[in-house]
Amino acid sequence: MTHPLPSPDDLAEVAEVTAAIRHSIGSVLSGLDSAITSTLATVLAGGHLLMEDVPGVGKTTLARAFAASVDCSVGRIQFTPDLMPTDVTGVSVFRSDDHRFEFRPGPIFAQVVIADEINRASPKTQSALLEAMQERAVTVDGVTRRLPEPFLVVATQNPIDMEGTYPLPEAQRDRFMSRVSVGYPQPRDEMAMLDSHDGTDPLDEVRAVTDTATLTRLIDVARRIYAAPAVKQHIVDLVAQTRTETALRLGASPRASLQLLAAAKARAAMAGRNHVLPDDVKALAVAVLAHRLVPSTEARLAGRGTQEIVRAIVERTAVPTEARDAASPSMATVANGS
Repeated sequence: MTHPLPSPDDLAEVAEVTAAIRHSIGSVLSGLDSAITSTLATVLAGGHLLMEDVPGVGKTTLARAFAASVDCSVGRIQFTPDLMPTDVTGVSVFRSDDHRFEFRPGPIFAQVVIADEINRASPKTQSALLEAMQERAVTVDGVTRRLPEPFLVVATQNPIDMEGTYPLPEAQRDRFMSRVSVGYPQPRDEMAMLDSHDGTDPLDEVRAVTDTATLTRLIDVARRIYAAPAVKQHIVDLVAQTRTETALRLGASPRASLQLLAAAKARAAMAGRNHVLPDDVKALAVAVLAHRLVPSTEARLAGRGTQEIVRAIVERTAVPTEARDAASPSMATVANGS
C-alpha cells in the first residue's frame, strides 16, 4: 500500500492551524515557544505529552490552554494518593430498577485528557493509563471499549524529589512520546503575565481555533511526510547508543525509535517540508528519549542527568552523508511507513 506525499495545500493548512493554536496558547502564557513547539509536534505525531517541572510555572495552564484551543471533549483528572483506577477508567454500577449493570465512563473517555500531577497517585492508579495510552481502549469487567479519536494524554508531574510523589514506572514513561520542561519565565514574560492575569483569568477568553476533524486530518498529513532510509538509520544509530552507553542502566526501546521518527515527521510538516531532515531528529532527540532512560548509579552520583547524556550521544553520532544531503522526494508516492 502506498500513500501520497502531502501537497503544498496540506502543508499550508498545517502551518495555518498550528500558528493559530500557538497564538491562542501564547495569549495565556508568554515565553514558552519551545514548550509549545514540542507540544504541537507531539500532537501532530499522535503521541502523548509529559510536562515535568516545579509547581507553579504553568504546566497545567499550558495543557488547559491547548485543550481550550481545540473544539474537543476534555477530561481532567487530578491525581491524588487516594485516587483509584476506577476513578480514571470508569465503573459498572448496578441498576436496581432493571437489575442490570450500567457502565459509567470515567474522564479517560475524552479526546484530550489532562492528567494533573500524575506522579502523586500510586503506581496502581498510574497503571490504569497504560492500556489507554497504547491501545486507545479501556477494558473494564472484561469488556473492551474504544476511546474517541484523536486521543491525547497531556500529563503534568512534579520532580520526583518533591514531597508526596511516586516515580512513574518505566513502562508508563515509555508511553509518553515526549517530555518537556516549562521552566521559569524571563522577567519580561513574567511582567506580561502579571498584566494579563490582573483581575482576570485569560483562560476564560480562549476560544477554539480548530476542531478534531481538522486535527485528525493534520495528523494524517504528518504521517505521510517522507523519511529517507539514511534518516531512519540515523535514528536507529542514536537509539542503539543509548543501549550501550555505560552511563545508562536502561536504554531506549524500539517504541522510542518509532516515536522519534513520528515526532520528526511532525516537526518537518510544521516547517512546511514534505521530508524529514537530520535537524528534525536532533531537535527532538532529548525530548523524546531522555525521559525513557535510567542513569547508572555512577552517573547519578556524578550529577549527570539523562538529558545531558542524550545531548552527548547526539553530538558524537555522525549524520550519514545521504541524510545530511536529503532532498525532497518526488511527489509521486512513497512506500507505507516511509
